[in-house]
Amino acid sequence: MSVGTSEAVICGAGIAGISAAYHLAVRQKVRGVILVDERAPFSLTSDKSTECYRNWWPGPGDAMVRFMNRSIDILEELARESDNRFHLSRKGYLFVTADPARIPDFERAAQEPCTLGAGPLRIHTGQPGDPVYIPSPPTGFEDLPTGADLILEPSLIHQHFPFLSQDVVAALHTRRCGKLSAQQLGMYMLERAREAGTRLLEARVEGVDVQGGRVQAVRLSDAAGSRTIGTDTFVNAAGPFVRTVAKMVGVDLPVSCELHAKIAYNDHLGIIPQSAPLYYWADGQRLPWSDEERNLLAESEETRWLLEEFPPGPHGVPEGTPGSRSQLCLWTYDVETMEPVLPLPAHDPHYFEIVVRGLSRMIPGLRAYFDRLPRPIMDGGYYAKTPENRPLIGPLPVDGAYIIGALSGFGIMAGCAAGELLAAHVTGSDVPSYAPWFLLERYDRPDYLALLDDWDDSGQL
Repeated sequence: MSVGTSEAVICGAGIAGISAAYHLAVRQKVRGVILVDERAPFSLTSDKSTECYRNWWPGPGDAMVRFMNRSIDILEELARESDNRFHLSRKGYLFVTADPARIPDFERAAQEPCTLGAGPLRIHTGQPGDPVYIPSPPTGFEDLPTGADLILEPSLIHQHFPFLSQDVVAALHTRRCGKLSAQQLGMYMLERAREAGTRLLEARVEGVDVQGGRVQAVRLSDAAGSRTIGTDTFVNAAGPFVRTVAKMVGVDLPVSCELHAKIAYNDHLGIIPQSAPLYYWADGQRLPWSDEERNLLAESEETRWLLEEFPPGPHGVPEGTPGSRSQLCLWTYDVETMEPVLPLPAHDPHYFEIVVRGLSRMIPGLRAYFDRLPRPIMDGGYYAKTPENRPLIGPLPVDGAYIIGALSGFGIMAGCAAGELLAAHVTGSDVPSYAPWFLLERYDRPDYLALLDDWDDSGQL
């Protein structure tokens, strides 16, 4: 059954699809946009986010820094026009180490994003003539420093971040970074898009009709049966299922999925202040076990791995409004590529304890929870990733077919600029100079393939 036509049909109502609809309908004035998802908006992956954002990205090139700067620009515009409905704040990210030998690594890591456009680098050594360190406020985002503060004077670190271990010797506080309510952001953009004529259909995309190398229609199914929408513009914003949906137009995407878990818990002892930025432990480690625990873990093949060396990266961030004691934490120490399936596979039963013990190297107060862990709330979702962890945004090699996907774990922070770029491609508007870095056709360029051979930092936390 045919149900008419549409200027554009978007598959997927997560942050990518909602942002695409917003930018097409609200900012580009495209009428008759249809957003299709068999689930409620924002309910598959986007609502599993840690709800953080950053302009702190490595190269090669400055595309990711400029892309994220643009996305944050739009976030700030939306926050101002909505009376900050989605609680945008800018407390930064704090990367710390207790290893003096890693200080040169921190200096190099600080310099690269700053030279790519993240903002100025300020180094604090405790000597006369140092720049003044400006702490981040617990709320708000206006008139705050950009760039980063590299603090190499331990007394200054512990003055401003007293919950950290006394062993910490360096802290890198990146500044155009912070937090927001992803659900409220998504709902605000969706409301604006619907006010501009976007329709939301609860249905499943079953196929895309292509004739003569061009999109002709999209086939849907729902509880009432099947329907067809005539359109010459189809946008694949299907999150972890972008590769499956791309095959409907005969395109195979270089995208794979990883399952990532996130934990929320009540820090009822108040170990970590709600004013803290996102905190990240940058040193590898062996988990702190007692001698008795170590002996017990060594007895079984199933638990012996818990005694091995773990990589850097346990991190967390305060959750909720001021006065809340909720904390989010996660650690990507063991991820593997898999096909996305629903419902999600079960999470590792040791995960919460591993993350808390890993974080306790940075925040010793968390050891108070070793004997009786708070009750965690665990969820997670799939990161859809390209090999180098850069997004796919733009036309596919079928006229009228587009992709906005492979946003990995950075969909919330990148969503605004991704939707803007997608809408520019669809309407033929001018695109920013970073646009070529995110096209599927980049994998056909010998110069880009040469870059992939030496790519050593995906920017994944």
